[in-house]
Amino acid sequence: MSVNTPSSSVPTGASRFQVHVVNEGRGSGAAMSDSTDPPHYEETSFGDEAQNRLRISFRPGNQESYDNFIQNGDAAKTDTTFHAYDSHTNTYYLQTFGHNTMDAVPKIEYYRNTGSVSGPKVNRPSLLEIHEQLAKNVAVAPGSADRVANGDGMPGDEQAENKEEDTAGVVKFGWVKGVLVRCMLNIWGVMLFIRLSWIVGEAGIGLGVLIILLSTMVTSITGLSTSAIATNGFVRGGGAYYLISRSLGPEFGGSIGLIFAFANAVAVAMYVVGFAETVVDLLKESDSMMVDPTNDIRIIGSITVVILLGISVAGMEWEAKAQVILLVILLIAIANFFIGTVIPSNNEKKSRGFFNYQASIFAENFGPSFTKGEGFFSVFAIFFPAATGILAGANISGDLEDPQDAIPRGTMLAIFITTVAYIGVAICVAACVVRDATGSINDTIVSGMNCNGSAACELGYDFSRCQHEPCQYGLMNNFQVMSMVSGFGPLITAGIFSATLSSALASLVSAPKVFQALCKDNIFKGLQFFAKGYGKNNEPLRGYLLTFVIAMAFILIAELNVIAPIISNFFLASYALINFSCFHASYAKSPGWRPAYGIYNMWVSLFGAILCCAVMFVINWWAAVITYVIELSLYIYVTYKKPDVNWGSSTQALSYVSALDNALELTTVEDHVKNFRPQCIVLTGGPMARPALLDITHAFTKNSGLCICCEVFVGPRKLCVKEMNSGMAKKQAWLIKNKIKAFYAAVAADYFRDGVRSLLQASGLGRMKPNTLVIGYKKNWRKAPLSEIENYVGILHDAFDFEIGVVIVRISQGFDISPVLQVQDELEKLEQERLALEAAIKDNESEEGKGGIRGLFKKAGKLNITKPAPKKDSNINTIQSMHVGEFNQKLVEASAQFKKKQGKGTIDVWWLFDDGGLTLLIPYILTLRKKWKDCKLRIYVGGKINRIEEEKISMASLLSKFRIKFADIHIIGDINIKPNKESWKVFEELIEPYRLHESHKDLTTAEKLKRESPWKITDAELEAVKEKSYRQVRLNELLQEHSRAANLIVLSLPVARKGSISDLLYMAWLEILTKNLPPVLLVRGNHKNVLTFYS
Repeated sequence: MSVNTPSSSVPTGASRFQVHVVNEGRGSGAAMSDSTDPPHYEETSFGDEAQNRLRISFRPGNQESYDNFIQNGDAAKTDTTFHAYDSHTNTYYLQTFGHNTMDAVPKIEYYRNTGSVSGPKVNRPSLLEIHEQLAKNVAVAPGSADRVANGDGMPGDEQAENKEEDTAGVVKFGWVKGVLVRCMLNIWGVMLFIRLSWIVGEAGIGLGVLIILLSTMVTSITGLSTSAIATNGFVRGGGAYYLISRSLGPEFGGSIGLIFAFANAVAVAMYVVGFAETVVDLLKESDSMMVDPTNDIRIIGSITVVILLGISVAGMEWEAKAQVILLVILLIAIANFFIGTVIPSNNEKKSRGFFNYQASIFAENFGPSFTKGEGFFSVFAIFFPAATGILAGANISGDLEDPQDAIPRGTMLAIFITTVAYIGVAICVAACVVRDATGSINDTIVSGMNCNGSAACELGYDFSRCQHEPCQYGLMNNFQVMSMVSGFGPLITAGIFSATLSSALASLVSAPKVFQALCKDNIFKGLQFFAKGYGKNNEPLRGYLLTFVIAMAFILIAELNVIAPIISNFFLASYALINFSCFHASYAKSPGWRPAYGIYNMWVSLFGAILCCAVMFVINWWAAVITYVIELSLYIYVTYKKPDVNWGSSTQALSYVSALDNALELTTVEDHVKNFRPQCIVLTGGPMARPALLDITHAFTKNSGLCICCEVFVGPRKLCVKEMNSGMAKKQAWLIKNKIKAFYAAVAADYFRDGVRSLLQASGLGRMKPNTLVIGYKKNWRKAPLSEIENYVGILHDAFDFEIGVVIVRISQGFDISPVLQVQDELEKLEQERLALEAAIKDNESEEGKGGIRGLFKKAGKLNITKPAPKKDSNINTIQSMHVGEFNQKLVEASAQFKKKQGKGTIDVWWLFDDGGLTLLIPYILTLRKKWKDCKLRIYVGGKINRIEEEKISMASLLSKFRIKFADIHIIGDINIKPNKESWKVFEELIEPYRLHESHKDLTTAEKLKRESPWKITDAELEAVKEKSYRQVRLNELLQEHSRAANLIVLSLPVARKGSISDLLYMAWLEILTKNLPPVLLVRGNHKNVLTFYS
């Protein structure tokens, strides 16, 4: 029993609720019978109280009976005679709600997944345990009832404690250090210090701020979508990959996860090369080059990435400390810039265009001034990568204390802070520095010179020659403007170092984490090697090494201008899919989509997805095309492989909604004969037990009609329901594995016929309801109990009563291969045990001397290696005791005969009675299938001997109007003649054991025989339907004559009139009709048209 059990003593915490107790003892009830007080009821409150103690309310005069329960403010424990489910003693109401019943109170442990890292999963009492009698289903250990009732513990507590011990050394981060710091560092890149001034110079303050806001809009929408997805359930490690895969499924998640991890790995190289280039520039200034610029970048980059790898491998705690230090440096560098803008400029800085805050400069730089080849979108494409990096915190979701709280709070705050910083820096630098400057202190305005009207001219400098020749200074020309403006230039260089190294470090951590999560899900089978984690934090050391190798490879190339646009597009593709995931989950209307973060809108998310895709083409169209091609290729690969995972994705939810909508829409459409298709209930039992019956049905329902494999469990309901439910998923999975487009349905019933009757009436949905029953011929009817025969024939009567067509299929070997499956299962078990024993022996040999033969027996015991006990009177022993090798082989071959491609031959259709056309439609559909397309239709119909040609022409005309191709038409004119004596004698011998022969007895004896054996065939019945019996025997003769070599015979099923034809006589008809023939389909439609020649 799994219930919540707090301690018996009352805790002092404010969360402890109070129980008001009334006395329901028998004595007190009598004493107070005359009281006019209103009845007192148990009350439970969660309000705070000064002492937060258990409070008990008494009726007048009853306080003494409760004194023994309160000692020093604590509830006393009950005596050992108290039972956990006792509701008749005074202690009953002292129990916390939920501890005096088998029914469990709501608790988080019931909803965890097995193996959850956040705590143990506890199984709540099953409905069976609560519903059935307690004594039969609950075994209470001695003392356990009191222990649970008094709150001394609960099952699973020890597991929880052990779990906490296991996770004691794991490092987890809060929202500041885990998300905010990382996102800010990743968003603030080199662009802030060396390119933002150029961007605002080209676009002006107005369009520059618009570019920043447009970039922020993309990242903000993505941040909102990320927050919504991250708060819709527990988030594990894997970042963007985890969010996308659990929302859209493994196809999208697997494809984007791989390229996202690769993009992060290459981004490490990009950031490190950016750092190395800055260092090389400093070496150039000091004339300290080691080799040449390219090789110096490689050397410095290689050393840097090795150091970063060391920090990452040392553990997430060290990496987080390094990130905090880098952020402090970065913030000091930004503050240094703002301080520099208010420090009065000197002549040297003025000659380079810096004049402190000036309204004239602000006004001049407000509008755009694009140089040749530049425009709004080209400048936007250069800036946008500076706004990315918002997933840096989400990428380490597995290392966060509370990802659901940390990701939304940290990500959105980081976007806000960095956006304000970008806008602030852009406006300040554009209000202080002119676009073009010569750098010469001699270019001042001399008295008498005409001013060209520029802001610099008004401030005493003439930079007019920059209009005719290139200048080296100003917003448009000098990438080191921020260093010039700042209070202390080297701090800006330190900021550049901090920005590049922090981004590289974040990417170096993100790539392995995302890649490890992808590999753990085993979507790409060959990558399982990288799923292993090490240490308390499950560090992906193998992933770190792979990321290091990829980064080193691209650092050694040292030319990343080509690969950079592709990497930016990889990140944007991830953003697009995150936005689409949020939209898709909302659009699917799944009840499981309940994000705690409510500040999102599905249409805004869709707009964000479209915006991301548009930005991809704005940045670089050919890189966008390459990204889509790679993603589509991976998507197709994962879809083809069909990984065996079920994450409850929104794709599944939308599939359900679409199916439901289509089913409802279908109900508004009236049935039309042109759209008729066989929709079959197939009584296969377990689908693997009668594969041939399922195969022939699937042949004419595949891709065109409904097929439901049905099984009826007969017996005690509890056992049947348990067996039925336990095998449901397995049998549906077998259908999927064998690529059979069918459903599996089962019912539990007291009688087989009742179960089938329920299936016939209740199966299907709306217009997708079965209209045809497919059942195997009961080959063993002569040896079967009478009740089985009555059930079998009764099912046919029920189908006709419900106006459902019937197809009875007969093959020579029968359909049921359950005995063979039993033998196969036993052999598989024996083989597994043999392999396990061999493995144990091998292990023992390798550890010889460390345990001897005892070790072997211990291992064998662990592996459950035991000799299987012989089963007396089992089907297996019966089969093995016979010479059944050939029998089993024939049965297996027969069970697979409809899986094979049918060679050139014929399907003979004996359309003797017009049933609406089902007898003709089924074989026609078969000829459309690949396995049956080489078979031609031969049509046999009854007719008059003197009108054979006319009726042949008439039938040919009808078939041509139905547009059904046929090879030949045969008019059988001698159906109604008597069969030969030998055939009739076989029939008489067949029914002889079941005849009553009452005509040879006196009337009294005859009546007695009828009462004793009402199921037998009477002479009167046999005489009344003698002509019909002749017809069945005669038809078998004709079938032997004309269709013995056919691949398949489709024959009109004779109908037994209720109350006129006994069950045994009807079975004899079916037996003699289909005896010694190829596979036969006995078909009878519901006598409603299924064929039409109207358009």
